[in-house]
Amino acid sequence: MAVVSHARDESDDSMIVAASLEDPEAFGELFRRHSPRLHAYVKRRLGVALADDLVSETFAIAFRQREKFDGRAEFGAWLWGIASKLIAKHHRQETRMYRAFARTGVDPAEEGVADRASERTTAAALGPRLAKALAGLGAQERNALLLLAWGEMSYAEIAATLDLPLGTVKAKIHRTRIKLRKTLPEVTNDG
Repeated sequence: MAVVSHARDESDDSMIVAASLEDPEAFGELFRRHSPRLHAYVKRRLGVALADDLVSETFAIAFRQREKFDGRAEFGAWLWGIASKLIAKHHRQETRMYRAFARTGVDPAEEGVADRASERTTAAALGPRLAKALAGLGAQERNALLLLAWGEMSYAEIAATLDLPLGTVKAKIHRTRIKLRKTLPEVTNDG
């Protein structure tokens, strides 16, 4: 199986969007490429119950508005921008989920056993306090930080997704990390 670079995927994505204007079924390839990562991210943000619906809604909006996609931004950033706006509408749900996690120590976004024992131990020890700290962040701060941490996006991708200057994104994430370090001083990893 050949490995395809991210840059090639993005140029291919633009061609698929253009092709889908004539052949709507072509858009399904974009769902196949982008939905697993987007779903995992939304699940972490809003929980299992809303993830399927929000990802479906994101792709439905992207499909309906595909003629507006001009290729100036990467398709992935455009798609994640749509998802970010939908997540913002669920800000209260996300905050309630983090507060429940902080109170109970049970992560509502987890479906089963953690992949690695060390991550599970760290999550169990820090989870409720981290959830409380995340609930205390502003929506924009939390969104930028979680796109980096859970969405595994670069700063440039986050800037494109949130339609913010790169410097603003870097500063916002830096300030948010400082806030979290004060709340969770035992966590020193910047990743």
